[in-house]
Formats: sequence, C-alpha cells, structure tokens
Amino acid sequence: MKTLNEEALWEIAARINDPEIPVLSIAELGILRSVRVDAGEVTVQITPTYSGCPAMEAIRDDLTTEFAQEGLSAKVELVLSPAWTTDWMSESGKAKLAEYGIAPPSGRAAIGSQSTPVRLSLAVKCPLCQSLNTRELTRFGSTSCKALYKCQDCLEPFDYFKVH
Repeated sequence: MKTLNEEALWEIAARINDPEIPVLSIAELGILRSVRVDAGEVTVQITPTYSGCPAMEAIRDDLTTEFAQEGLSAKVELVLSPAWTTDWMSESGKAKLAEYGIAPPSGRAAIGSQSTPVRLSLAVKCPLCQSLNTRELTRFGSTSCKALYKCQDCLEPFDYFKVH
C-alpha cells in the first residue's frame, strides 16, 4: 500500500466533482470534511448538502475508485453533524457556479435561531446578464439544493443555489 501524507490524500479526494454540478469539486462545494489515514487505512468523511441527497452514493463510489487508482483502499463515511451549510462553499466554487449559469448562494446560512427560522427574500443576480431584476418561479429547482428563478431583463430562467 502506498503511504501518503494527509495533504496528499486530501488532494486525491478533492479531484472528485459533484455529479449534479460537475464544475464543482466536493472540496469547493464544502462537503469534503476530512481525509485521514489510521493504521494504513484511508478514511474520507463527507457531509451531504441535505438529508437523502442522491449524489452521496455516486460520490462515495467515485472516491473509492479514485483512491483505488492510486493503489489505496478508502472507506467513506457520511457525517451528518454539524449539518452542511452553503457557508462551507469556497469563493472559487461560488464563482464557478456563476460561470456555469447557476446563481451562487447569497447571504449567510446562520440567520435566526433554531426555534425561529427566518426566510429571506433576497435579490438574486442573474448569472447570465448580472441583473438583479429577477424573481423566484419555484422554490424547488432541478435538485433540492436549488430554486428556479427567471431574469426579468434577459428573460432567461436559471437555477439559484439556495442558502442552507
């Protein structure tokens, strides 16, 4: 078995892209939590963007395949607490979302308390023409992480990655 330091192992795991948003690595998305090696076994921890996310199975398979190609065996663990938040997304990941045509999350997730959640109505910038003259068509977009918006200026629909 190859021996690599944890930084090198992280880089291997960070090669994996999200299957639903292929321009983002799982590190940029913020779901890659840790990569460690104990007693010769690699353990990768990931957190789903929401409970029941169907991409987790594909990501797990991609991780084990990527490590196998490096001659390493990896165990993938789902970590549910603390829950993932869009605050964990990297700035480069948010920029890649916009370039891909998905409006990145705006604002921070930690608003209100657990007992009194606050739903904000935010101005969402169109990733195509940069206009703030947009409106939400439906809170549920192509995946549970996204809402469907329409730009009132260029008239194009687009996904918005919801703040979690």
